[in-house]
Amino acid sequence: MIFGPGLPEDYDSAHRSAGGDALPSTESHVLKGHDGPVFGVRFNKTGTYCVSCGKDRNIILWNPHTGVRIKTYVGHGYDVRDATISADNSKFASCGGDKQVFLWDVQSGRFIRKFRGHDAVVNAVTYAASDDVLVTAGYDQCVKVWDCKSRSIDPIQVMKVFQDSVTSVAVHTHDIVAGSVDGTVRRFDIRMGRMYTDTLHHPVTSVALSHDGQCVLSACLDSTLRLLDKGSGELLATYQGHVHQAIKLDCCLTPSDAHVVCGSEAGDVLYWDLVDANIVKSFKAHAGVVCSLAMHPNGRTLITSSVDGSIKVWTV
Repeated sequence: MIFGPGLPEDYDSAHRSAGGDALPSTESHVLKGHDGPVFGVRFNKTGTYCVSCGKDRNIILWNPHTGVRIKTYVGHGYDVRDATISADNSKFASCGGDKQVFLWDVQSGRFIRKFRGHDAVVNAVTYAASDDVLVTAGYDQCVKVWDCKSRSIDPIQVMKVFQDSVTSVAVHTHDIVAGSVDGTVRRFDIRMGRMYTDTLHHPVTSVALSHDGQCVLSACLDSTLRLLDKGSGELLATYQGHVHQAIKLDCCLTPSDAHVVCGSEAGDVLYWDLVDANIVKSFKAHAGVVCSLAMHPNGRTLITSSVDGSIKVWTV
């Protein structure tokens, strides 16, 4: 294992000490409500509930801990690719084939507004540092930033530097990180007005930031996860053993940053030790591709979704 210069000396020992964390792999609930593939599942900030979205154009609000469906949100005219929940739980945003970003009121079930500006399918959406700003990534090779408080429906910032579809976006403080089919991971330092590019030479379908903000995890279509030092771009580790060759898959890290998590086109979920890069646990989760997953903030619950139309809740 080679660690970049941006990592503290105690990084290795600190993450090894968390390596004994119990990992969720026991099926607790099956959430059924979508008609067709479920492209995204996302916890709210505290992990009390989650939203799912899919090809059936619907977004569903769930209590994953009881398996109860709370509300269904209808309004998209095309498939819904991603969703994100505000920190105060009053709103969420969704995106997809409409080429628009919908902002919803959780309680009423109605959308507050639609943001326009993407010229093609919007693949990903996330809240920035506050509930006032949304960041999206699209098939039109753009990352766009939206002001939720402004009356304007147009983006306040556009980053069009990619050569192909932008599949995923993540935000940490003043940094926006995005991955693209063009094989790059790009970091935009909004505070300094600078862009940094890491070329991975393989299409990237998902990016996730470590909770300490020091590392970027990327899922690539060569069936390899790559961990990069966010500051230097140095390759810290690679993780293999899953099948990822054709379909967009999510990846993430556990809350302790001790383990890497990813689904597989073979229907499995795999956990790797962050430092050793060894598979520490794997299990069959779905009959079809595990295209999306999300880890509870306490690390003891995992939700997964699949092209088989199901959502499953896994506990320790």
